[in-house]
Amino acid sequence: MADERDWWLEFFAGQTLNFVSSSRDAEQTHRETGFIQQAMDLPLGAKVLDVPCGSGRLALELAAWGYEMTGVDTSGPLLEEAGASAETRGVQVRWENRDMRGLPWQEEFDGAFCAWSSFGYFDEGGNADFLQAVSRSLKRGAPFVLDTPLIETRLPEIAAEPRVWWRVGDLLALEERDFDHETSRVESQWTFIQDGKMESKRLSLRLYTLRELALLLEEAGFGDHEAYGGTNFEPFGLGSEWLYMVTKKL
Repeated sequence: MADERDWWLEFFAGQTLNFVSSSRDAEQTHRETGFIQQAMDLPLGAKVLDVPCGSGRLALELAAWGYEMTGVDTSGPLLEEAGASAETRGVQVRWENRDMRGLPWQEEFDGAFCAWSSFGYFDEGGNADFLQAVSRSLKRGAPFVLDTPLIETRLPEIAAEPRVWWRVGDLLALEERDFDHETSRVESQWTFIQDGKMESKRLSLRLYTLRELALLLEEAGFGDHEAYGGTNFEPFGLGSEWLYMVTKKL
């Protein structure tokens, strides 16, 4: 069994994969991809890094639009699904199975993004290592788009609904979540039910305030932050439900 600190090694398997692969429809994918494209403001053919890429939902769309995509993830099953989808769609994406804290590239990419609450998996040092790895991989002036919840956005939601059910096709998912004020982490117990089978998984995510996140990005070599509360580029502020941070490698 994986160390509890490495919860993601066991989380992204089994019924979780069905949930991840089916939770975003084509319309939402198109909307999120459009936001990333507009926020990065890069010409077609630019080299873009999606980390972590999961099953390649956004990387595949951007590749179809004409970008040279690289997707990084630690989950072999998700990358297999991504590869099969790329073959079906007839698009080229370079898939890399590796830890996102140890990216090997130096000033390789014109832009990068981290989407769908995929930041904050690690401990303090690991989260900083990830941002520094992305920074090293980017050319100077390259944009980085980070899509993530914050303490400001998630705590009101958890207080209002500590238990949430989702239905995705014939799959039911229950998240029971709490916030640990000592560690600033959301500790969630997920239960997936499908075809008479049930799986339970633990998820632990470090949440930051907007100020804390900005400081982490600056320590990693990013600056000129722009914070939005939605994919329509509304400014982030009181009442925003999510953060879409657009920053640049200095």
